[in-house]
Amino acid sequence: MLSFLCFLIFLTPLCFFSWSWWMVCSLLFFVCFVFLFFFPYFFCWGSLGYIFGCDLISYGLIFLSLWICVLMIMASESVFRHSYFSGFFIFVVVALAIMLYCTFSSISLLSFYIFFESSLIPTLFLILGWGYQPERVQAGIYLLFYTLLASLPLLVGILFVYDSLGSLSLFLLHGEGSLVGGLFYVCMIFAFLVSMPMFMVHLWLPSAHVEAPVAGSMILAGVLLKLGGYGLLRVFPLLFKFGFSFGVVWVALSLVGGLFVSLFCMRQTDLKSLIAYSSVAHMSMVIGGIMTLSYWGVCSSFALMVAHGLCSSGLFCLSNISYERFGSRSLLVNKGLINLMPSMAMWWFLLSACNMAAPPSLNLLGEIGLLSSLVSWSWWLMFVLIFLSFFSAAYTLYLYSYSQHGSVYSGVYSCSLGYVREFLLLFLHWFPLNLIILKVDVAVFWI
Repeated sequence: MLSFLCFLIFLTPLCFFSWSWWMVCSLLFFVCFVFLFFFPYFFCWGSLGYIFGCDLISYGLIFLSLWICVLMIMASESVFRHSYFSGFFIFVVVALAIMLYCTFSSISLLSFYIFFESSLIPTLFLILGWGYQPERVQAGIYLLFYTLLASLPLLVGILFVYDSLGSLSLFLLHGEGSLVGGLFYVCMIFAFLVSMPMFMVHLWLPSAHVEAPVAGSMILAGVLLKLGGYGLLRVFPLLFKFGFSFGVVWVALSLVGGLFVSLFCMRQTDLKSLIAYSSVAHMSMVIGGIMTLSYWGVCSSFALMVAHGLCSSGLFCLSNISYERFGSRSLLVNKGLINLMPSMAMWWFLLSACNMAAPPSLNLLGEIGLLSSLVSWSWWLMFVLIFLSFFSAAYTLYLYSYSQHGSVYSGVYSCSLGYVREFLLLFLHWFPLNLIILKVDVAVFWI
């Protein structure tokens, strides 16, 4: 793992050459190909170094991070075309890939915390440097205050773990009676619930998405929301006994909040805002599945995290493609697109179908596992899950039908069809999302 990290660091000097845009993109594709050979076939920890190693869940999220970072560069071609600090943009993306690689491969809680917080810095640069509106400063402050304020108790909790157990290695974490306490439990998980985000602490996400460039939205929805789920899966060996007592609070809050957020989606008129709120609704099911502490809940939450990372990132790419043509993300302007861009309407349909968990996408596999785990945990949740699934399909159909059908906005005087780069970008989102279903054991049966 350390040698692979050195190869990623080697890419950073290339970022500041004028010819480096597509060179770095090609090298990152090569990095993804090489990383395929690191696959942990025996479903246990491998590639161990001093502070790095990976098991199957680390491998899946590292590969997702590298893949989304490559697609971020492909989606942000307008930065290169207008020469808008393109070298520094590439440097920020590569730095973010390195931070995420170190975060998911850390085998120590302290190094995980350091890289977990460090990954916010390149994201903040993306929002402040290449955002669209002056409100991006406020969105960046929201992002920092929500995440950093919730992370300080986590640092105190990690230091308490070291004081009690004498080690911070993930291999040696186990729930002892001396660690079990309500305050310690909340300190250890609250930062991850804000990062996912959970309902009531989710307000930083829509503002950050709306003000971020397409690359910032892709990495936020694709990977940074998964840091919270990954952190919960890593710290729950310490909190296993206490999690059974307080899990009902988080399950109820996340699922009812997910239902409310689904209703919020039905009244959004901004494309990115609608997709951002749908991310909160999907992550509410992931939080519920993890908090049940059941085999199906934990495994299916990982599958849905990977599926949502690819699907929501692709939807943000589609909204950016429309924004580059129309100059607006409003559904009042972006309508009747099937008349102007019929081939792009196919990709809207395919990714919208994946977003509502239609077969054969990985979203379907993750949602079926989460539904079964939540209903087996408490059959009363069936009533919430019925409406949550219904409104999930409803706002996705609302997004697709309002953007593709209807009369074309009268202010549109010209609209170009999609470029080959854009079709390739959307294909590289959709194809892995539907290919992994052929090998479900790596996505689900990893414990």
